[in-house]
Amino acid sequence: MSTRRDFLKFAAVAGASLALPSRLLSRPPIARASSPSAKLDSIRAIILDPTTVPKYTTPMIIPPAMPRISEITLPGGALADYYEIAMRQFTQHILPASMGLNPTPVWSYGSANNPATFNYPAFTIEAGWNKPTRVKWINDLVDANGRYLPHLFRVDQTVHWANPPGPPDMAGMIQAPYTGPVPMITHVHGAHTTQDSDGYPEAWYLPAANNIPASYFKRGSYYDTFKAEFNAVWGVEWEAGTAIFQYPNDQRATTLWYHDHSLGMTRVNVYAGPAGFYLLRGGSDDLSAGVLPSPAPGVGADPFGTTYYEIPIVIQDRSFNADGTLFYPGNRAFFEDLQPEQLRIPFKPDPACDGLPSDVHAIWNPEFFGNTIVVNGRTWPYLNVQKRRYRFRFLNGCQARFVILKLVTGDPTTRPGTAALPFWQIGSEGGFLPQPVQLDQLLIAPAERADVIVDFTNVPEGTAVYLINEGPDDPFGGGVPGTDFSWANPATTGQVLKFNVGPIVGTDDSDDPSGLSLPTFTPLGAADNTRTVSLNEEKSASVRVVEDSQDNVVLACDDPSATIFGPTEALLGTLVAGAPVPLHWMGDITEDPTLGSTEIWEIYNFTMDAHPIHVHLVQFQVVNRQALVTDAMEDVVVPVQLSGSPTNPEQWETGYKDTVIAYPGEVTRIKARFDHAGLYVWHCHIIEHEDNEMMRPYKVLRRLYVPFVAK
Repeated sequence: MSTRRDFLKFAAVAGASLALPSRLLSRPPIARASSPSAKLDSIRAIILDPTTVPKYTTPMIIPPAMPRISEITLPGGALADYYEIAMRQFTQHILPASMGLNPTPVWSYGSANNPATFNYPAFTIEAGWNKPTRVKWINDLVDANGRYLPHLFRVDQTVHWANPPGPPDMAGMIQAPYTGPVPMITHVHGAHTTQDSDGYPEAWYLPAANNIPASYFKRGSYYDTFKAEFNAVWGVEWEAGTAIFQYPNDQRATTLWYHDHSLGMTRVNVYAGPAGFYLLRGGSDDLSAGVLPSPAPGVGADPFGTTYYEIPIVIQDRSFNADGTLFYPGNRAFFEDLQPEQLRIPFKPDPACDGLPSDVHAIWNPEFFGNTIVVNGRTWPYLNVQKRRYRFRFLNGCQARFVILKLVTGDPTTRPGTAALPFWQIGSEGGFLPQPVQLDQLLIAPAERADVIVDFTNVPEGTAVYLINEGPDDPFGGGVPGTDFSWANPATTGQVLKFNVGPIVGTDDSDDPSGLSLPTFTPLGAADNTRTVSLNEEKSASVRVVEDSQDNVVLACDDPSATIFGPTEALLGTLVAGAPVPLHWMGDITEDPTLGSTEIWEIYNFTMDAHPIHVHLVQFQVVNRQALVTDAMEDVVVPVQLSGSPTNPEQWETGYKDTVIAYPGEVTRIKARFDHAGLYVWHCHIIEHEDNEMMRPYKVLRRLYVPFVAK
């Protein structure tokens, strides 16, 4: 999203530039302001200075596998892995213990009967192809006395959210932050499953606490519907404070992940920590043992072990208060780069200009960029590696940050960094690519995954290899680092992880990735239908502002030079007669593919930023992208006009995906087959956008699909 002010920065950014290869970033550049902030002194006083955090002094945690409860027999005799996984609050050293701060309070998942398994990030669920996984997801955000725990962060009650005080799943009218029991609903991101087990945002539930006010709604609008559906199929009841989901695992072997998906509060729930990997193995779309670097850590594995050669790595950005607790902004003034008292405008639902109610949320921030990088639950850790090949499954778990990763030696603050080792990408969200792709950089949007091989075989012992980030500290819109946007701060958010290269132990039996033969890739067939959708950004309909001589932003209803305040929300929508039609979550469903059909979705981006678009249920193919005609201000001309010829997907996008980057000023085309009837969602995975209307339900209709044949 764009704003009339510069986005908050915590230190100056580098100014040198060098173009990246066009295959990495071939999108048209978007001009942006990028000067560092000079305000927010009082907020800075409580935010931990990231330059005081020691780098590469603590080992990276390697999450072990989540222990299952048992193996159960399903109706018909099939076996399934059964888990009971709870979300709890606990403390963990994310910052180095050498700083002398208390461990950080976080939320995360763990095996309900095994306290030692609670970790941020959560342990990895290991699933086998065509063997179902059943999980009892438990909301255990209660204290030792069974009383509910309040949220770690300020929850905005004026956005469209879960709203336990009622009416449920609606926007409230209370400007004060919510302090009641916390809703949760877990979504396995990328899973191919039925609607009752997808983690629908309105199917949330509260913990089974003993002090919930009698007037509160304990479940979202769809919880009881899905509870009844699950019981009708499997004969299993859901208990209070829980939901039981089942995943068929009938898709290609791949890297999935799980996280909370509660309506209108996913940003604060996920920021608190609950997320973990879900790895699906086996089937004809997997590779046999010994071909790829292995093993991965199993149940009970040492999280600091040195003999795991397949390692999941989640990259997140976080900020901390001076006492070591997590910082997340609790007012809109943060985004505006102001002191809270300097934002002198009415907030929803107070009257604004012309007596209209304000549509500016007091707490919600349009995006958030943390000032530290956290890898597998630790700030700037190191990983000891051997002179051999490793398989890294990267996940961008940031709120809004796009990362551009590179492996360098020497000074990790030098920009541009010179790639010392390539990445061999072998897979994305939907499993293996058609063939390995050699890359000097990895562009990964929030929620995207990159399955890569890195070969340290010829790196001298004692060498330090740094994983750096050359993406921006701002919203991403394409272009070239150092030219079209500033790099992330090389001293902080531009660094990620340090690899210390040591001698090999034993032998490396994995195949050279340059000659690796990946499983046969079968593309989708012809599409039965094409539909057009849009990405939109809204400014206020009622608030106009100016800045006074003290840099206060004040309401200015009658000033003809006043600026319309924004952004106030982001929206998905449709395209009618070449013009965008923004729609809210509660609007009528407009995306309604028929069961068994294959569709192309054309995603028209009318905003100034790139958005990672995630479609639940399906794994899709990226068809192409095509530029749109824009005016001198880089706004898309309406009605839309196509410009030039379509461009093919990037090399790393040629497999199946569940999240795609939709660039500004372009139409992005994807193709998917819809083979489960029911209610699902599609949304932007910049989580602040998702939480304020950039998410829409879609429904796969149950009627039998019959292709139209012209006569």
